[in-house]
Amino acid sequence: MFLGQYRLSMGDDRSLLLPGAFQGLLAQGAYITRGFEQNLLLMSEKEFQAATQKVTSLNLADPSVRLLNRLLLAHAIPLDIDGNGRFLVPAELVEFTGAQKDLILIGQGDYIEVWSPAEWKKQTELLADVEANPARFASLDLTLA
Repeated sequence: MFLGQYRLSMGDDRSLLLPGAFQGLLAQGAYITRGFEQNLLLMSEKEFQAATQKVTSLNLADPSVRLLNRLLLAHAIPLDIDGNGRFLVPAELVEFTGAQKDLILIGQGDYIEVWSPAEWKKQTELLADVEANPARFASLDLTLA
């Protein structure tokens, strides 16, 4: 399970060293693609295949489905992670995040979000509004078993 936050700096070649906690979880392969905000999604091959299967099984006649396919699949790239846990972040995807050198990796359970520090700061400011959070999440079933 991917958990926690990690601030990392890319090398001049856009290389990024995965935190040790994430390396083993991505050892069998990984994909990176655009996220829903100005971020990236990094998934193990298993999770990416499951997401791909779900997305491609949706009704292709629905314009929203076609947009979702374009968002997730048109920008998806398999990663070549070396034995040290290092990989290259594609230039197009770095540009999409607006990042310069630093990136923040956010564990989200089954996947990782990759943010520029500026965009992640916006997200943390939203979540810091403790008065808005109960109403924001009230419609979700967050009951514990």
